[in-house]
Amino acid sequence: MFGRSASAAVTDAIKLVLFDMDNVLCAYDRPTRVAYLAELAGATSEAVHEAIWDSGFELLGDSGALEAADYLQGFGERIGYPLSLAEWVEARRRSMQADRAMLEIAGGLRKTVDIAVLTNNTTLVADHIDTLLPELRPLFGSRIYTSAQFKTAKPDPDCYRLCLSELEVRPETVLFVDDLAANVAGARKAGLFAHHHTSVQRFKQALSEHGLPLG
Repeated sequence: MFGRSASAAVTDAIKLVLFDMDNVLCAYDRPTRVAYLAELAGATSEAVHEAIWDSGFELLGDSGALEAADYLQGFGERIGYPLSLAEWVEARRRSMQADRAMLEIAGGLRKTVDIAVLTNNTTLVADHIDTLLPELRPLFGSRIYTSAQFKTAKPDPDCYRLCLSELEVRPETVLFVDDLAANVAGARKAGLFAHHHTSVQRFKQALSEHGLPLG
């Protein structure tokens, strides 16, 4: 479950809990997003998914290989529709639903430790987070980071290291939480403690084992 042994967890005080966003702090329903985009473009959902996700185009946005404006333009070109920023944001918004239980835990944690978000996404997500998931700002403030701003993406260990450099914290004082096993492994390679998120109850157990109160 963890990047290090339970005994190490007892001796190393966690100063920051770093959360993934999609399927950790919110439920992310990509098919809903794809269906909305397909309707706009007059295309099938299969065609849109292939053009953006199966092609690897979305990774170019996540890794910062494309700047936001180029990403948005390329997105529209690939689905055959001049997609506006407002439409892109609306498609993303429709696919996200806040996980109230996880947000409540984050709210409790911030009373005793720092909290932040690191999500594999284009910078457009951070820029428009108040529309996409307005519940985050009151909890995390400005500490909402997308992989694209670091010009790499999870599970590359550099993504975590660059984020922690921005936060001015050492890896051994951080607990990272992600729903994808590969991203958990990448965090461990970067020296962080890491928890593979599968349920709220197991996350609470992980926090307890790290000596972190829920508030």
